[in-house]
Amino acid sequence: MIPDVSQALAWLEAHPQAVEGICRGLERETLRVTPQGSLATTGHPEALGAALTHKWITTDFAEALLEFITPVDDDIDHMLTVMRDIHRYAARQIGEERLWPLSMPCYVEEGHDIELAQYGTSNIGRLKTLYREGLKNRYGALMQTISGVHFNFSLPLAFWQAKCGVQDEQSGKEAISAGYFRLIRNYYRFGWVIPYLFGASPAICSSFLQGKPTTLPFEKTECGMYYLPYATSLRLSDLGYTNKSQSNLGITFNDLDTYVAGLKRAIKTPSEEYAALGLEKDGKLLQINTNILQIENELYAPIRPKRVTRDGETPSDALMRGGIEYIEVRSLDINPFSATGVDEQQVRFLDLFLIWCVLADAPEMSSDELLCTRTNWNRVILEGRKPGLTLGMGCETAQHPLPEVGKNLFRDLKRVAQTLDGIAGGDAYQNVCDTLVASFDDPELTYSARILRSMIDEGIGGTGLALAEQYRAELREEPLEILKEEDFSREREASIVRQREIEAADSESFEQFLARNA
Repeated sequence: MIPDVSQALAWLEAHPQAVEGICRGLERETLRVTPQGSLATTGHPEALGAALTHKWITTDFAEALLEFITPVDDDIDHMLTVMRDIHRYAARQIGEERLWPLSMPCYVEEGHDIELAQYGTSNIGRLKTLYREGLKNRYGALMQTISGVHFNFSLPLAFWQAKCGVQDEQSGKEAISAGYFRLIRNYYRFGWVIPYLFGASPAICSSFLQGKPTTLPFEKTECGMYYLPYATSLRLSDLGYTNKSQSNLGITFNDLDTYVAGLKRAIKTPSEEYAALGLEKDGKLLQINTNILQIENELYAPIRPKRVTRDGETPSDALMRGGIEYIEVRSLDINPFSATGVDEQQVRFLDLFLIWCVLADAPEMSSDELLCTRTNWNRVILEGRKPGLTLGMGCETAQHPLPEVGKNLFRDLKRVAQTLDGIAGGDAYQNVCDTLVASFDDPELTYSARILRSMIDEGIGGTGLALAEQYRAELREEPLEILKEEDFSREREASIVRQREIEAADSESFEQFLARNA
């Protein structure tokens, strides 16, 4: 089931300098909650600056849903320390509120009580809030309060020069994009290993269902928690951050032209379901448009090809201009065992796995085969730790035991680890392999098994509150290490100025702006 990567690994071992200088970035979402664990009803704290324009601290769907962003970095320790500094600063600025340490929310009231993120009076700010209004009306507000970690990853130009013979990024953009699409196809085929190892949402609060029926065979605890005994990541299930109406879009990851064409088609394709919602009710706008996707970022995907956009440029236009610059991994649950929601072990594993994905052969995938890959993901998401679980090869043409597939994958990852350790010295990557591979023989070592034991004893609320309290105390006491107080003060003031400048520069009404962007 694992492709033969021996030649590609031998090439890597002969060209270790090709993977020197990997760049990474992290985005971590977290809900602000009260000391009792309820969703905070306060607005985005003024002390954190303007969410529209702040470099490191913004909001996602709701005013209470913070998002912390690190700059691009080629040093893992530096990146993680910057992320911890952002957490330290925020923890000191939000008073008695806590940062929720789990992906799935708890103690959530009716969805319509969740205040959407606000970005000021500019046209772009109002459009961002209207987009969230559309998400709320299409999928429900509760789904949008689910939190995760996104990991951005790019290989150095030296890799593409050695592997594909490209001269520079611009002239080599087709070869580089083709390489990243190979990575993405392998991620769809084998990325289930991420929720297996790191999924940490095996349970949900009963309040999350809001009385809606479900066909999942949940077990229920006395405190009202629903869980699946072998689940890894309900966040990634149909209960969580997925959208069934998007599964038939036919978007594939074989080349840039067809990917962008599929994305643009979805932006322009009307939806009967969303047309029934309407654009406006009682004078209030309900969504940007009634198409399958309001904007390109509405496409839910476990991984995305990305390029930094210029002013006024859509993500797909940026890709067509310069090709794929980096990829965004979106399958990580919040790590409840880390105050920052992510740790060094995960980052090093993702380095290894994504390098393997770009090296391994990856035949092109039809949209039907892409849907087939979802079968393995769903198995792992809902019952990944179940004894005897098998995974399908191809479109279910053969079955293989999950532990066997996992251990075969790790045999390859160990060779990648040896190469990376050879560059940096030490054995940090190999240690990650040795630690994580044990989870295939003993699923109780996985994040989901470890956190579920606590949740069954203490409930989601009890577990979440205890961790939130512990991390709040830690973060508030720790000194900043890389960023300084004055860096945060300066960025806070600068973000407010930038927002005011954007608002002052608007030259057309929101109605005109919306007509142009809808």
